[in-house]
Amino acid sequence: MPSTLFDKVWDSHVVRKIEDGPDVLFIDRHFIHEVTSPVAFRGLESRGLKVMFPEKTFATADHNTPTINQHLPVKDALSANQLKALEVNSAKYGISHWGLGNPKNGIVHIIGPENGITLPGMTIVCGDSHTSTHGAFGCIAFGIGTSEVEMVLSSQCIMQPKPKKMRINVNGKLGKAITPKDVVLYIIAKLTAAGATGYFVEYAGEVFEKMSMEGRMTVCNMSIEMGARGGMIAPDETTFTYIKGKEKAPKGEAWDKALAYWKTLKTDADATFDIEHHYDAADIEPMITYGTNPGMGLGITKHIPTAEQAGGGKSSYEKSLNYMGFHEDDSMLGKKVDYVFLGSCTNGRIEDFRAFASIVKGRKKAENITAWIVPGSHVVEQQIKDEGILDILTEAGFELRQPGCSACLAMNDDKIPAGKYAVSTSNRNFEGRQGPGARTMLASPFMAAAAAVTGVVTDPRELL
Repeated sequence: MPSTLFDKVWDSHVVRKIEDGPDVLFIDRHFIHEVTSPVAFRGLESRGLKVMFPEKTFATADHNTPTINQHLPVKDALSANQLKALEVNSAKYGISHWGLGNPKNGIVHIIGPENGITLPGMTIVCGDSHTSTHGAFGCIAFGIGTSEVEMVLSSQCIMQPKPKKMRINVNGKLGKAITPKDVVLYIIAKLTAAGATGYFVEYAGEVFEKMSMEGRMTVCNMSIEMGARGGMIAPDETTFTYIKGKEKAPKGEAWDKALAYWKTLKTDADATFDIEHHYDAADIEPMITYGTNPGMGLGITKHIPTAEQAGGGKSSYEKSLNYMGFHEDDSMLGKKVDYVFLGSCTNGRIEDFRAFASIVKGRKKAENITAWIVPGSHVVEQQIKDEGILDILTEAGFELRQPGCSACLAMNDDKIPAGKYAVSTSNRNFEGRQGPGARTMLASPFMAAAAAVTGVVTDPRELL
């Protein structure tokens, strides 16, 4: 019987099927960080349980780490306690731990792929919603809650109802300055922030086939923002080339065996999905959000729609615009910007810094802009230096910070002040996401760079 990529990976990991209930799935990789793991470890201790397969769990500090002066003690007491708990628990249970100061430290969804921990056909979980990032490798990857973190630590399994299947096809040629971030923001704007609820998404078509691994990770990262349980892309030569030679990737005969299996991980020609969507790449512009969920996005040349055009509830729509200080039929071009954030597990990879630098090179940071330029890992930080990107940033008036989740979420020192506008390459624009009262506009690294040098929302195509 023809199978989808999702079916092949899911079904091969089912340990037990519960009649009229969830499946029990075996988990190949479990990532943990300092925020959602302490309570899970406390649960293990209270029940006298051990970590079943510590070699399959990987710990890093990222969410509430500072992005300056990481060599100094963390000032915030809660953050310091959580970071210490991760260190102590990892040592106690024999788990690999890359804390502050470790050269492999970085955002959890960036260090997994760059070290070869993430491999095609795996099941991957983490106490973080953007675990869907790893689906770029043909994995079933999704975020879990703290009680589920404890379940996976103790049993290496999790109980999950099998989601429905959706395929999103994007074909054609992307235009100038259109990035993977624009592609996924366009899709979310079409489907809405709840349009894929209950589904696991496979991305297919020419656009994804031509996309780099870093771009694919950006797309899969934001699958959760349309309500999906996760997203995935079939592995291909681009995937295999990216993985080969990574520290924890298979070597020698093990590589040959793994590669033979990975090449089977694709949807069969006659396999069916519960729903399919088709989009034309030519219709995608540089995207920016104007509201308080990632589905409230539009092409940079478009105007903010009316409540009737946008659909949904009028009162909630008006509340969103009021929070942002925007109005129906406004153009986003020329809108005030106070902060620019380049980074996060969505856009904190070297490709994103290359894009940003291509626009700021030979220009200067606008005086009204506070810019937080934050690599996703120390590996990315070193690439920025090795490729001369740091020199370009410095000449343009920007400073490079140290790795971490930073201004993606208000869980560390990098908070956008109330009422201020931020063009952010992160993944969420909820009320208060980047700080109480902060106003977030999600966009690509190109768009962030254009705003950083002009001081307002600007079409990046004019600067390339």
